[in-house]
Order: sequence, then C-alpha cells, then structure tokens
Amino acid sequence: MTPPPEYQRATDHFYAFLADVRDIAGFTTSNPAYTTTQAVFQTFRRRFDLRDAIRFATVLPVGLRALFVAEWDPDEPRREFEDVATMTNEIQSLRPNHNYSPDTAIRDVARALRMHVRENEFDEVLSQLPAAAAEFWQV
Repeated sequence: MTPPPEYQRATDHFYAFLADVRDIAGFTTSNPAYTTTQAVFQTFRRRFDLRDAIRFATVLPVGLRALFVAEWDPDEPRREFEDVATMTNEIQSLRPNHNYSPDTAIRDVARALRMHVRENEFDEVLSQLPAAAAEFWQV
C-alpha cells in the first residue's frame, strides 16, 4: 500500500500552516510562527492526562501531531486551565530570548489550526474534553 497523501505531503502542509500563523500573527518569517505554535501546543497539552492529549493529537495533521508530542515529558505535573493572560505568559516563556509570541498567540494559532483540520472532527474531540479545551481553541 502506498503511504497516505497526508504523509506524502506532510512537509508542504506543515509549512502552509506556519505561513498561516505567520500571516495571522503579523510575523515577517515562519520562524516565530514555529515557536509560537510549539509553545501554544505545550501549554495546551500540560492541562491533560496522556489519554486526552493523545485523543486531541489524533485530529491534527501529521506534522502538527508530531510537533504536539515533541519534547513531551509525560511525568510533568498537570496544570489547570487559567486565564488567557497567565497561559500567554507561559507561552512566551518558551525560549524567551527567541520567542516573539504576541499576546494573541492562542487565538492566532487557533485561527490557523482551524484552517488545517477537519472542523467537525476537531470539534467532536473537543466536545469529549473539559469545556476549557474548547474555549482554548475558540477564535
């Protein structure tokens, strides 16, 4: 069997996503879009147990799925959802000398993400998680 198209074109789809984050956030390159996305994903996944985080990852495109689980310490203490400002500070703390994540980072990544997922599947998974998960990804 040939590899599914999702895997054949994973790099193209990943860079298209980063370009969307770049444009939405007003960055001039995709480099800060990568860090912003990575930080948003890490901030989100810290609020779930392994089972729910993997459930969420299954609806992401393959490149984003890989970024979502990259550098994951499953023994890291689980955190609670907090206000947007507090979670944004957490996002901005990833590689702080090289992180240009704006105060709108969560919303910017959410807008781009919804352009690259099957929204019905994405929303279905979010409906199976605590309500704060769906609120996190609202645009």
